[in-house]
Amino acid sequence: MASENRPRVLLADDHPSVIEYVSNLLSKNFEVVGVVSDGLLVADAIKETHPDLIVMDISMPGLDGIRTAQSLGRSKDTPKIVFLTVTDDEEYISAAFAAGAAGYVLKARIQSDLIFALHEALLGKTFVSRRSNPRRGE
Repeated sequence: MASENRPRVLLADDHPSVIEYVSNLLSKNFEVVGVVSDGLLVADAIKETHPDLIVMDISMPGLDGIRTAQSLGRSKDTPKIVFLTVTDDEEYISAAFAAGAAGYVLKARIQSDLIFALHEALLGKTFVSRRSNPRRGE
């Protein structure tokens, strides 16, 4: 943990505007310790920055977020992963949790869901954003 006892977060997303927005959103409660834009860079960034949490997009160059999460494995030292994505497809959600995700936040719900999802992850809980426009019958 940081000297101010704020949880340390690594951001992995290839959209600069998303990185800027998320960094600003998290700045009061979390310490953003690194930013990468390619899934292939996540493992090295973890070794350099020692984050408590990773906020990661699913769709990134090099290695997508789900494969990146799979490659990290699951140990007590692996940071908690919260996916931040536009994809609300059930297959992606299932794949994300199978790969070890602690949370799944839709980019359309960043403002309302991301900080809560990160706190839940730190508590060992899981979180999934509700769809903005539920499909008929759901």
